[in-house]
Amino acid sequence: MIEVERLTKVFPATRRTPAKAAVLDVSFACRPGEVYALLGPNGAGKTSTLRMIATTLTPTRGSVRVAGADLSEPHRIRASIGFMTGNTAPYGRLTAREVIGYFARLFGVSDDRVATRIDALARPLQMEEFLDRRCDKLSMGQKQKVSIARTIVHDPPVLVLDEPTVGLDVLAARAIIELIRNCRAAGKTVLFSTHVMTEAAKLADRVGVLHGGRLVHEGTPAELLATTQSSDLEEAFLRIIEPRNGAAGRG
Repeated sequence: MIEVERLTKVFPATRRTPAKAAVLDVSFACRPGEVYALLGPNGAGKTSTLRMIATTLTPTRGSVRVAGADLSEPHRIRASIGFMTGNTAPYGRLTAREVIGYFARLFGVSDDRVATRIDALARPLQMEEFLDRRCDKLSMGQKQKVSIARTIVHDPPVLVLDEPTVGLDVLAARAIIELIRNCRAAGKTVLFSTHVMTEAAKLADRVGVLHGGRLVHEGTPAELLATTQSSDLEEAFLRIIEPRNGAAGRG
């Protein structure tokens, strides 16, 4: 389970830039067997929020609990989480199999289970044909699958995925969507950010909308549609965000 309470991140001023509040008093929870989607325009605070949950960014204030551990126990959070962010790419000189195996061992997977875990992930992610190819020879979609596989190779109970299908073709994105569904069916806690409203509509049990670092709307997709009187999630998202953009512009 993920529990976030009044999470805030303010980046201090530098010589060239003023202080910036990236995340402000964000609170939500994501339960086992649930997929929670964070939606928001660029700069809304999605990546900063996910990084604080994954303990790679220190909050200014607020609390995070992941699988029963809080931020005073970052090693316990990291052991129970699979975190994928968009700015990490697999090492080009290693094969896909070598990259996944390397991360498996970092996560403490025993040597006699590494091959089994790789095979178990290769099938649903459709990776068999390129497992033994060097990563610098892979397409963007194939590299993204390697990143997903290395994120979950230790079979963590909690997944935090930052735009896992960004830039992928339909087939590659579908494989990752199916994997997320399978993780939910297995009782895992899944938190992901996305710009793709159709993905959120297909996957999310609940949705949180971030704007200007604040959580401005939360609920099931059906609740967002009803509240905004919209026919689809994209329309609902725009009806939530656009008035705030106008207010910001007038300010």
